[in-house]
This record gives sequence, C-alpha cells and structure tokens, in this order.
Amino acid sequence: MCGDRRRHYGDEFRKTALALIRQGIGARALAGRVCMPRSTAEKWVLLYRIGGEAAIMGERGNRKYDYGTKLAAARDRVEHGLTKAEVMARYGIASITTLENWCREYRAGGPDALRPKPKGRPRGAKPKPKPAPTREQLLEEENAYLRARVAYLEKARALLASKSPTGRNR
Repeated sequence: MCGDRRRHYGDEFRKTALALIRQGIGARALAGRVCMPRSTAEKWVLLYRIGGEAAIMGERGNRKYDYGTKLAAARDRVEHGLTKAEVMARYGIASITTLENWCREYRAGGPDALRPKPKGRPRGAKPKPKPAPTREQLLEEENAYLRARVAYLEKARALLASKSPTGRNR
C-alpha cells in the first residue's frame, strides 16, 4: 500500500520519478509506480516537457512576474486558446498553479485583477485634528473643575464634622 506523500516530496523521490519520466512513462503509470496522486504526476510530466529536470527538482525557487507577463499569459490562455504548456514555455512560467490562478483572476476581474496588490495591513484613517477650543469652552471646563473641587471639599468638611473628638459618631 502506498504511503501518503501529498505534503512533501524529497529529492530522492523526485529523482526516481524523473528517471521514469525520462524513460517516457505516462502520468497514469508514473502515479501508480511511485504512489503519488495522478494530478501531481500529470503536472510533473508537463513540467518536464516545458522546463526539463530543473522544473521538477525545484531549482528555480520562487519567481516573481511583472504585470505585463501575467496579462499576456492569461490572455493567451483565456482568449487565444493556447494550451497551458504552450503558454508556460512561451513566458517561462515555472508553475501550472500560478498560470491557473492568473487565468481565474483574469476571468473574474479582467486585466486590473492581475495588477500588483499593496502588501500588509491597510492604513487606518488618521484622526482629524481637534479644533482649538473657544474661550467659552475653556471657561465652561474651568467652571466644571471648580464646582467639582468645591463639592469635594464640602464633603471632606462634612465628614470631619460628623466625627466627634473622641472618635465616636454624634
């Protein structure tokens, strides 16, 4: 029984699969022989046809594509009907998934959907500066402060008056 290898394929596993692909084995037979999902085997066979051994071994790493390349590749695939392999070979795209995502975004939102998006968290609205308080407002604040101070002092006096000099309440 085949083990589940969907998460990670090591270098030795990739080399084994690559040797079978070089021999001309198809995707279905490859999937059965090395115990991998058929969809992955199809992608690897296609990648080998387009980019050779380096495409399967993952030597290219993460690549970034400019807006013009994304747009041209998506248009060729969606509007002109070129195959994925033709588009990937023409524009040097390393991954099928990348091309599929561009095509999906292009169908949903048009050319603007492929434009670069800003990174990170969006900036919040800056607080508007408070207008300078008027003279009336300043006087009202001072009046409220003084009322609170007088009330506090009256309560303190009442508390002291309620206590007798011997420590008992009146």
